Amino acid sequence: MIRTLSKYIKEYKKATFLTPMFMVLEVIFETVIPIFMGWIIQYGIKGNNETGDMPYILKMGGIMFVLVILAFVSGVMGAVFGSISSCGFAKNLRKGMYERIQAFSFSNIDKFSTSGLITRLTTDVTNVQNAFQMILRMAFRAPVSMIFALVMTYVICPEVANIYLVAVILLSIALALIMLAAKKYFTQVFEKYDELNETVEENVNAIRVVKAFVREDYESNELKIAAGKIYKMFVKAENAVILNAPVMQITIFSTMLLIAWFGAHLVVSSRLDESQLIVLFTYSMNILGNLMMVSFIFVMITLSQASAKRIAEVLSEDSDLKNPENPIREIKDGSVEFKDVSFSYKKDSAKPVLSHINLSIKSGETIGIIGGTGSAKSSLVNLINRLYDVNEGSVLVGGVDVREYDMTSLRESVSVVLQKNVLFSGTILDNLRWGNMGATEEECIRACKTACAHDFIMSFPDGYNTKLEQGATNVSGGQKQRLCIARALLKKPKIIIFDDSTSAVDTATDAKIRAALKSDAKDMTKFIIAQRISSVMDADRIIVMEDGEVNGFGTHEELLQNNMIYKEVYESQTGANADFDEAKGGEA
Repeated sequence: MIRTLSKYIKEYKKATFLTPMFMVLEVIFETVIPIFMGWIIQYGIKGNNETGDMPYILKMGGIMFVLVILAFVSGVMGAVFGSISSCGFAKNLRKGMYERIQAFSFSNIDKFSTSGLITRLTTDVTNVQNAFQMILRMAFRAPVSMIFALVMTYVICPEVANIYLVAVILLSIALALIMLAAKKYFTQVFEKYDELNETVEENVNAIRVVKAFVREDYESNELKIAAGKIYKMFVKAENAVILNAPVMQITIFSTMLLIAWFGAHLVVSSRLDESQLIVLFTYSMNILGNLMMVSFIFVMITLSQASAKRIAEVLSEDSDLKNPENPIREIKDGSVEFKDVSFSYKKDSAKPVLSHINLSIKSGETIGIIGGTGSAKSSLVNLINRLYDVNEGSVLVGGVDVREYDMTSLRESVSVVLQKNVLFSGTILDNLRWGNMGATEEECIRACKTACAHDFIMSFPDGYNTKLEQGATNVSGGQKQRLCIARALLKKPKIIIFDDSTSAVDTATDAKIRAALKSDAKDMTKFIIAQRISSVMDADRIIVMEDGEVNGFGTHEELLQNNMIYKEVYESQTGANADFDEAKGGEA
């Protein structure tokens, strides 16, 4: 885990090195200052001269002042470089995770919930960032300062120094036990964060549905439950960590009392000078203060351990889909062939999602796909651009197995208009150019005309420069679909897949889009997944899916004659009876 995360320090290695170096310098200057203070008392104030040695006092005071300034500058520089290093580390972690997520296959993404990934990119990275800065600054400063102070106390008076050593050992054991008790709760609390984020994300995305069904109180209660779980876990963790404070207080005050009592006896017996006792008290505050800081570091590290593990899980996850060693980058045409294809989302599934699919589709054909909910229509087309890999058999595009292609080249040759349409914040033109960043405005207009989107775009005051709000809430569902179709067409792909992408438009507009596609996209192989029979009946051939298998494959007329499922769907949607009249195009 540490090795995985440390790779992301990258260009901030210099700042990472300089931070502890300046913190150690600060410790050295602070450790030396009490020595000069003792000398001022012993030689400047208690010297042979009854009035004291003022020149000596001023000289030592000047040196102390310089040491204080140097300690201050070192501390400031340590803080500056610590901030640069920790913020840069957090930036690289977020960037690394985001890039890794972008490279994931769909099966990889299925392992992590959306809310879980959001928590990792935000809360978990912030925890690791804070802990990293604390480690660079305090985890070096506190132990080094404590060790230096202990060494100095042993130089001055070994008997008193033993009191410090015993206190440090006992406190370290107590802190280790406290942190072990708290660790399991901190690990569990971030799973509860995932649940909270999931509740918030779901509610915000579906806010219109929530309001339409007057479910605000119910959703508020759901959030209260999720937040309550986090509260309970944090209370358990804090109940363990809170023991840290009384243990520290008991140790500090016990140590100071022992030093005062034992030191006084040594002074009375002339084995210790008063100035040395004052210096020992100064070092005691240094040692005990750093002990308190070490305990706080333990808490931060324990809290961040769970976060670091969750981040490392994402960074260590390898994509199930990889490019071959010498990938093919040129796709000859849009022909598609399924050769005895079987597929499951999970390798150990008892029943495959797709079972022994055999299909051969020519380049430029329009293929309709119809079937009931859960019949694996979308799963079938997801194999074409290798969003998933088959378990058995092979999928060929342009006569070549898709696993032999460079994935970027393959996906650039396949456009997909998803069932759930997604548009991004920005202008309409910005969204259209997702399909082709170099597309001219004329090309965008032509694609929009094909998708029957041009007229409604021009009805907006700013036309193609109309700004879409987040989630494109200022356009209707049908308008979203048409914009997504235009965006897909702008890629000028060899294969275009419409996954129920005209469900939100009226039948007349749907017919216009299909007619325009016939003339403007005739060289593209088109797959049209639809629930409406009217959307696929004029396709060159139609695939009828049932329970992950191909139940029928042929023209509209062939399926009406030979496939009961297709015939039943047709009759239920058109009201046609068994006396189908082919000459009248399906009208009884």
